[in-house]
Amino acid sequence: MEAAMGLMRRMPPKHAETALSALLSVLPEHSSDLLSQVDQPLQVLCDVNCGKEFILCEYNRDADSYRSPWSNKYHPTLEDGPHPSQELRKLEIEANDVFAIYCDQYYEGGISSVYMWDDENEGFAACFLIKKDGSKSGHGRRGHLQEGAWDAIHVIEVGPEEEGTAHYCLTSTVMLSLTTNNESSGTFNLSGSIRRQLSFTGENS
Repeated sequence: MEAAMGLMRRMPPKHAETALSALLSVLPEHSSDLLSQVDQPLQVLCDVNCGKEFILCEYNRDADSYRSPWSNKYHPTLEDGPHPSQELRKLEIEANDVFAIYCDQYYEGGISSVYMWDDENEGFAACFLIKKDGSKSGHGRRGHLQEGAWDAIHVIEVGPEEEGTAHYCLTSTVMLSLTTNNESSGTFNLSGSIRRQLSFTGENS
């Protein structure tokens, strides 16, 4: 398992899905660990209820359906899929509106999604996602890249500690892939990923 994780850390993001599939066939007994620890480039689906795209990940998935942060409905339809509480759903809606503006202004386009869910220990967790296709045929506004992708996954977990304080844990993963082939920049291919985690306890406001 340690060797498998080391291999995945060195694998270009665009080959992660193929490599993970091969590892799952070789190490079926570690399938749950691999699926939970290996980050893959983000996929996108369109919410037919409102015509907006949203990002797919393990945090908005139940079986083979994914919950849209815009309509709060599963695609394909799933009647008994989990949903955040009413209070958390209100916060999720506001976070998606704010993050969409941030994504457009800071990344010059792209797709963002925010998902929130209730925790068993009276806390909550949230996942902030950004996918930017910077290629000429994607969402890039400048069009310098033949192929280019930026996938960012930020997961924050908040849980109550002693009275008036809470424990916070932030895990961030960024995957980058760039390919150029033109006269000004020449030809190069660059890809990689990085994952960092930060935990602390502070005042619960």
